[in-house]
Amino acid sequence: MPSPRSSQRPSYPKLVWDRQQLMAGVDEAGRGPLAGPVVAAAVILDPNRPIHGLADSKALTALRRERLFDQIRAQALACCIAQASVAEIDALNILNATLLAMQRAVAGLRLPPKLVLVDGNRTPVLPMASRAIVKGDARVAAISAASILAKVQRDRLCLDLDAAHPAYGFARHKGYPTAEHLAALRQHGACAVHRRSFGPVRQAMMIGLPDVAPDAQA
Repeated sequence: MPSPRSSQRPSYPKLVWDRQQLMAGVDEAGRGPLAGPVVAAAVILDPNRPIHGLADSKALTALRRERLFDQIRAQALACCIAQASVAEIDALNILNATLLAMQRAVAGLRLPPKLVLVDGNRTPVLPMASRAIVKGDARVAAISAASILAKVQRDRLCLDLDAAHPAYGFARHKGYPTAEHLAALRQHGACAVHRRSFGPVRQAMMIGLPDVAPDAQA
């Protein structure tokens, strides 16, 4: 009979795949925020150096994510963190910018994988086989590792955004549309790192614009 501890371990799907071929997990962080880049990571884990405690990054404490971030970087066979900029998000839309960041993360791996597993229901266009796995960040160890790298990297970027634009509170809300963030947008308008294509940012940019009489536009 399994112990209570062992029964709580996540069950990863068994994949029919040659053990000599490399598999990468891919995930992103930052699709929902109103500001900053979207970040993606790709990870190829080393089966001979297992990393214990991998899970969906959202289920871990910030301290645990930081510790796992360093361990993943040290023990993975290959990993890469990439991003798509605010300008690319506004030009391409957030979905396509996210897929672009994922493409960059996979392309940046020092070892080319034969199979890429992507969290969610969409995969980017890649030169190798790929599969989308819904809730993969909780089911596949390599995707869990990628989710941790992407989340920690984006949170660190938000600390930089907070230092450059202290009026918005990026260190606290990480760019998400919290009440604090929306209030700051109404008070200060959008700054250089806000995503202009997102509705709450467009609305904030309209607040406070002076009314111009028709005859004054001539």
